[in-house]
Amino acid sequence: MKKVITYGTYDLLHIGHINLLRRARELGDHLTVAVSTDEFNEGKGKKTVLPFPERMEIVKSIRYVDEVIPETSWEQKEGDIRNYQINVFTMGDDWAGKFDFLKPLCEVVYLERTKHISSTQLKAELSRLQAVHGVLDKISRNDLKDMITILDRIVNLK
Repeated sequence: MKKVITYGTYDLLHIGHINLLRRARELGDHLTVAVSTDEFNEGKGKKTVLPFPERMEIVKSIRYVDEVIPETSWEQKEGDIRNYQINVFTMGDDWAGKFDFLKPLCEVVYLERTKHISSTQLKAELSRLQAVHGVLDKISRNDLKDMITILDRIVNLK
């Protein structure tokens, strides 16, 4: 059996994550996914939207995934490869070259990322929408009606 492993936070799951997991599974017969714990992410300066237990359950439910384990440190990868008898280590190509030190232990494959989507982009858009919502909450109904009237007049001038 050819065993594959990959690592990630998997916050705000999107099509890029699914594509990566599908392609990772295609590299072997069994896919183990290590999901970063909240504590590990905090140490990297990352804040997740979804808590670790929820992210674990979401990843477990994906049909390409056979096993899910916690990722608690950068250093655990070599031990995981040995303990889980991994043949292929894979990550997105934004990590290209960063894990080549694992090549003596297993094959290392960097998979192309899905273009135009990332959790960082989604979080930025959510933050922007929250800011707009906060501004709109501060505008009274009468002010909003006045703004619409003014905009309507501007549009009708053309």
